[in-house]
Amino acid sequence: MEKFEALIGEMEEYGRSNHVPIINEKGMPVLLEVVRQKKPHRVLEIGTAIGYSALLIAHNSAEDVEIDTLEISQERADTARAYIDRSAYRDRIRIHIGDAGENILKLSGKYDFVFIDAAKGQYPDYFRKIYPLLTEDAMVLADNVLFRGYVRGGAECPRRFKTIVKRLREYISLVSDNNEFETVIREDGDGLAVSQRLPKENNR
Repeated sequence: MEKFEALIGEMEEYGRSNHVPIINEKGMPVLLEVVRQKKPHRVLEIGTAIGYSALLIAHNSAEDVEIDTLEISQERADTARAYIDRSAYRDRIRIHIGDAGENILKLSGKYDFVFIDAAKGQYPDYFRKIYPLLTEDAMVLADNVLFRGYVRGGAECPRRFKTIVKRLREYISLVSDNNEFETVIREDGDGLAVSQRLPKENNR
């Protein structure tokens, strides 16, 4: 298997050259910090792209980690598969192709870590659908929740982004007002919502 750092570097260059949205360099340290702290065993990722974050999560999780990652684009899924197959995690990452909202409903078992980085207008729907699949101590991390400063900033939101901004505000309310979770909004990069499920005795 190829050296992990070299493979990741190649993927970063591919992302830059082909304008593929991978987690940005300011948001990535937050993802790694949270994953290293959590050391998850079973991960669900919504939004594979080229497999960049899936590999980073795999590399920093528990040794027995298994990852299900959802991608709507066949072309991107094929690119991701090619990269993942060159890594030590080829047998630990499964790519599910198709609409994420539909594919979530086909999954079974429980996940202790979920990373949401897909269609921002669908975040509330994704959260509601993954809820039955979460372990009692699950963590959910959602990227891009502050969306260019429009979600919480004072900047006037262009009309074409109004629905996305409305849904992201809904998502933040959904996870912040839920007494089963403790949510912190990290302003790194484009904003990340880190939601930790609390022990049952802490729920009020």
